[in-house]
Amino acid sequence: MKRITALVLCLVIAVSAFIVNACGAADESGTLTFSKNGKFRILQLTDTQDDAHPAKDLETFLRIAIETAKPDLIVYTGDLVEDSRFGDKFNDDDPFNEGVVVESDGEIDIEATTKNIETAVGYVLGVFEDYEIPYVIAQGNNDHKCGITNEDWLRIYSKYPHCIVRDDSDDADGRLDYNVMINGSDGKPKFNIWLMDTGRGGINSDQIEWYKTQSAAIKEQNGGTPVPAFLFQHIYTEDLGNVFVECSPFDYGARAAGSGFYKLNPETAKGYASFGYEPCEPSEEFRAWKECGDVIGAFFGHQHIDGFSGVVDGIEIGITYGAEFAKPGPFGYRIFELDENDVTNYTNEVYTYEGSVAFGNSRFELQTDEEDFFADLIGKVIAFVINIPTFFENLFK
Repeated sequence: MKRITALVLCLVIAVSAFIVNACGAADESGTLTFSKNGKFRILQLTDTQDDAHPAKDLETFLRIAIETAKPDLIVYTGDLVEDSRFGDKFNDDDPFNEGVVVESDGEIDIEATTKNIETAVGYVLGVFEDYEIPYVIAQGNNDHKCGITNEDWLRIYSKYPHCIVRDDSDDADGRLDYNVMINGSDGKPKFNIWLMDTGRGGINSDQIEWYKTQSAAIKEQNGGTPVPAFLFQHIYTEDLGNVFVECSPFDYGARAAGSGFYKLNPETAKGYASFGYEPCEPSEEFRAWKECGDVIGAFFGHQHIDGFSGVVDGIEIGITYGAEFAKPGPFGYRIFELDENDVTNYTNEVYTYEGSVAFGNSRFELQTDEEDFFADLIGKVIAFVINIPTFFENLFK
């Protein structure tokens, strides 16, 4: 029912727009270790995208997520803050005012904006700190749009003892790219986590070259064998479309994209897609993952109301629900469990946030692929309305 309500709200917005506690540990270098039982759990959260007046459900969402998932590491994939937007859903104590950016005479007031950012960030990272769980962050586009620099962001992150964020790359834009290693019980590298900063629009070639160089160095240090890895970033690559197959608009799960209709490939994908994505040729970044041979899974945020994944040429690609309560849901998280004895055979589950603080029934439920035809019908309409300009542009080419 929650998904149906959210989709109805999305449809209204789309039509209007068209018409108008951890067992693992981290040392000072950010290296993590598998727990004594040989397991390691990774919680992906993304897109809380709030301001200095957080949504009433935000803290509850975060705390229940952590207590339910029991992670050894939290991976946050961007958009900690909303830069600037007018209007919310009356879900905080500052209705109709959303965003951290403060302007004066048409310019961003850096001092006032930074204060708002620090307050907004504190509501999220403060919860992580309460559980004393190490966490890593990949910057999102809204984080970049606030007017402060990545050096400013690093200063903010440095105030939090369990925050592992660095800038190891040397790209011209100063993106915050880095990796953290998870060691096995023998102290040797067992699994790697890549964090890539997609800026306002995606990865650049300098970052890909940095990844390839760093990956090669890790491989050499590991005796010539790549260390299996997950890669996390905020904005997805177009390869996400390759977990979809072309279909009839009447098929369950069909979504408009480009000049056609596509659905999740039932043989290789699972989850729920609110939007449609077109299959495509492998991106430069995907080709780099294949060349280096280490990335076995790549996971993104950014879209808020999509929660699915699928295997493309041996690499699992997925996108995870956000938690910006100023927008319609679904909201959720993704949890992985690694086994030290076979890290490539991991579990990957998505949980959705149900209920609300207002009704006192907040909880998470495991997402299943159970069919909901009414919600799917609304989803088809939303995807088609959003895609109308592209549809006609491609139709008359």
